[in-house]
Amino acid sequence: MNHTEPTRTAPDDAERPFAALTPDAVLHAAERIGLEPDGRLFALNSYENRVYRVGRHDADAVVLKFYRAGRWSDAQILEEHAFATELAAQEIPVAAPLVLHGTTLNVQGELRVAAFPMRSGAAPELDRPEARELLGRTLGRIHSVGAVRPFRLRPTQSGARLGAAARTALLRSQFLPEHVQPRYEQVSGELLLAIESAFAAAAPIAHIRVHGDCHLGNILWTPQGPVFVDLDDCMNAPRIQDLWMFLSGNADEQRRQWLDLMEGYLRFSNLDLRELGLIEPLRAARMLNHAAWVAERWRDPAFPRAFPWMGEARFWEQYTNDLAEQCTLLAEPPLSSLC
Repeated sequence: MNHTEPTRTAPDDAERPFAALTPDAVLHAAERIGLEPDGRLFALNSYENRVYRVGRHDADAVVLKFYRAGRWSDAQILEEHAFATELAAQEIPVAAPLVLHGTTLNVQGELRVAAFPMRSGAAPELDRPEARELLGRTLGRIHSVGAVRPFRLRPTQSGARLGAAARTALLRSQFLPEHVQPRYEQVSGELLLAIESAFAAAAPIAHIRVHGDCHLGNILWTPQGPVFVDLDDCMNAPRIQDLWMFLSGNADEQRRQWLDLMEGYLRFSNLDLRELGLIEPLRAARMLNHAAWVAERWRDPAFPRAFPWMGEARFWEQYTNDLAEQCTLLAEPPLSSLC
């Protein structure tokens, strides 16, 4: 999940939107939309939404995704589905939703649900020979389709989605220990200024339709290569948004990784090298957004179970130190100086 902008939610029901989603309710929803479940049900790893593998009588299992209320409109979800379907029509390996009762988005009670084919695959191992080249090739194909036209309703990456809204939300929350708050306020403010400056220096940058949350958890690896799943955060953004998370380590390591990635990517798409100056700013924005996202979703029972350390003062002390280190990285030359 690319936690690009914490969503304001109403108390109680809006913060526990899946309280009524029992196993029986999931199976009932599957039956109502014509999937003929056989009773086998397995919850898959997901926090923002709820996702289940559902077995079927005399048919392959499917993945049912129940969308969090209040995050996206129906039209925005359908635009996500249309993008995935467009990619799949070009034989690009993505998980596209199934059409059931004439639509890819069905309403069951107060919940919206979509079904996807069950795709199998292993966790990516990008250090294997040619793995990054193949990953880059697939991303290049995705972006060649994404550049055809923009989203009309999905969000566009901008200041609020680059950490500003997250900082405001966290400062208003009860999570920051009193002794950490002044330093967080200072460091996060400096980080936002550095992010803003980096985007201003890179402007103008083209925004295209992108996956939006390209981390390894959203990729399944098959003998043929990567399969991209979960386009829940697709948006209009620079191409680098889908590339930077595959770079890690020191500058030399990132340079090697980048060259492997580009060997495949540039076969199908192009890249303005100014976007390389956005790698560390985007990493910084994700750091800001992720912490605020967890804080704002805390009343959803899935979040305290998954992130128990968020209630500890030492987490926030280290987190603020990490933000300060990221400020230092933003002052260093971008990857483009090594290419």
